Amino acid sequence: MSVDKVLLEVLANRFTGIVEEMGYVIHRAAFTTFVKETWDFDSALVTTEGEVFAYPRSIGVTNMLSMSMAAAIEAFDGYEPGDVVLTNDPLTAKGMSTHLPDYMMFRPIFAGEKLVCFAWCFVHSSDVGGIVPGSIAPHASDRFQEGVVIPPVKLFKAGRLDEEAKRFILANCRIPEQNWGDICALTAALATAQRRLGDCVGQYGVPAVEGMINGLLDYGEARARAVIAALPDGRYEFSDYMEGDLLRTHNVRIKLALTIAGSDIELDFTGTDPQVNAAFNLPTHGMLNQFLVLGVVNFLRTSDPGMPFNRGMVRPVRVKVPEGSILNPTKYAATGIRYTTALRVSDVVMGALSQAAPDRIPAAGSGQFGLLTLSDLDPHTGGYVVHVLQPLQGGSGGRPGRDGIDGVNFSGGALRNAPVEALELDSPIFVTGYRLNDAVAPGRWRGGSGILFEFQLLSPHAQVSSRGWDRFHLRAWGRDGGEAGPLGRTWIIEPDGSTRRIPKIEVLRLAPGQAVRIVSPGGGGFGNPWQRDPEAVLEDVEDGFVSAEEARTAYGVVLREEGGVNAEMTRALRSGRPQNDNEPAAFFVFGPEREAYEARNPPFFQDLVVEALGGQPTSSRTILRDRIYTELVDRGSHGGMTLKGVLDLIAGAQDEVSKPVVRWAPPDRFV
Repeated sequence: MSVDKVLLEVLANRFTGIVEEMGYVIHRAAFTTFVKETWDFDSALVTTEGEVFAYPRSIGVTNMLSMSMAAAIEAFDGYEPGDVVLTNDPLTAKGMSTHLPDYMMFRPIFAGEKLVCFAWCFVHSSDVGGIVPGSIAPHASDRFQEGVVIPPVKLFKAGRLDEEAKRFILANCRIPEQNWGDICALTAALATAQRRLGDCVGQYGVPAVEGMINGLLDYGEARARAVIAALPDGRYEFSDYMEGDLLRTHNVRIKLALTIAGSDIELDFTGTDPQVNAAFNLPTHGMLNQFLVLGVVNFLRTSDPGMPFNRGMVRPVRVKVPEGSILNPTKYAATGIRYTTALRVSDVVMGALSQAAPDRIPAAGSGQFGLLTLSDLDPHTGGYVVHVLQPLQGGSGGRPGRDGIDGVNFSGGALRNAPVEALELDSPIFVTGYRLNDAVAPGRWRGGSGILFEFQLLSPHAQVSSRGWDRFHLRAWGRDGGEAGPLGRTWIIEPDGSTRRIPKIEVLRLAPGQAVRIVSPGGGGFGNPWQRDPEAVLEDVEDGFVSAEEARTAYGVVLREEGGVNAEMTRALRSGRPQNDNEPAAFFVFGPEREAYEARNPPFFQDLVVEALGGQPTSSRTILRDRIYTELVDRGSHGGMTLKGVLDLIAGAQDEVSKPVVRWAPPDRFV
């Protein structure tokens, strides 16, 4: 059936206007700082089958357009006008919700008795209960430690508030007034969608609106297929790591084989390491998930900015995700920090895509989204004060033709920083430093800088918990000879001004007068640094990113003492460089830390271990993997290792892990 392209364009913009107005309602009406200042919320219009057909371009987190709402919709046999559903449950709302702090709400949009579509929105709540204030802790070992689980529940039934549901939800969090304010903001946004879409249906009629909804999804798919079809067919492999310190294990590898065939893409994550006994698991249920395809979506959006933003974009994509892996964990796995894993998945997808489109993909960004949650007791009310502090991203990677962006990672760039004044007004802290870090990865186009954030706690009862940190041990990779990015670091600053390095923060209490300084990682560089424009190097020196000595040693640029570039000495230094700049540079530069790790645990050996563990119970895989890795590191040799050899190691480890257990047997009279 032919589609009226003029009407399609008109309604596409109309629908976009609706979802963006929803976003601005949430922004203006929300209570918590992390929503109203940082913008951790989103909105969309969704088909009756669960596909997003309209999505914002200018407000919200902008990474949820690939979600499926099908399972959440199917949680009820039917809907009435005025129903509003609330959930945060990754288990029953498969694919839509992925961790408990995301309050997700949707309502059916009717035209008379006809269900036309659904309106959807969410906020990240600063607390939904759980083991720590803020609900998310790296050491959480199952989802029951991460807060109250809310399966899909009709908070409003035919327009009437379910007071019992409200009381239950608010009784299980530390900040009930703020959470209810955020929920009311979501309710207002959904009501806005009902009004605006009702106006649209009234003007154009139900058949036209339904036809354009399907037409938009088909159009998004067609535009996406055109971009994919222009890429060379092939199989492109790549892998990267989650750092193992907070996961209580060795580094966790995410492995991908990306296959392009015509206008189709397959993402095969076979070889990815098992789920972890920590909060970094990403619950995808083995299905196409918004975070598995985040890198693909970003590539499509930048390749064709006029493409309609809807789930039609990812119809050409298929995924294969092994059960029991960190990307498809069992149902009770802890998932609070799944976004850090999602960022690493995005890096892996971009690493694979860069082999198909080398002139269009940047070096890796910082690959982390660090958040600090401050909790305190209000001295007047005795109630909790919980605030998410500054979202500390890092720099993005250098790009073909442009430097990386300072202080912002591509995949998390939609979130805003919170003004220092707002933080100090709402929280008992004093911010003593907030600026760009003074270290960047060298490259023809350098990597983006990380962020320095330094503060004191002003309350003796306050504590800080932390999540989302990575790239403190393994660097963001560079491209085409560009250097790998700077690592993140953390210090305690004593009252006398002395500093001491500390590991990544989990839960931190500061003594009076102490402060904490955090530096987020930077992005990788792109291209040979000795081919960088000397004037750009001079500008970096003047901005404090590069010293005069680094300009000479890393870039081959000599500066005059009185200022400016010494062009003659720079030419002489660069022309006398031993390395032949005409030789092809390393396509990826991972840094010495990853090289050392893979020397101890070669990729072929990691493949064997994952394959051998596939037949073991999910609950045992990480334990067995750690014992095997430790055994081989102690022996110092992987040479000649085979699958049978790994299976023998597993058998030995099982004997040690599964010691004989005396099981209680009931007396005969109870049988």
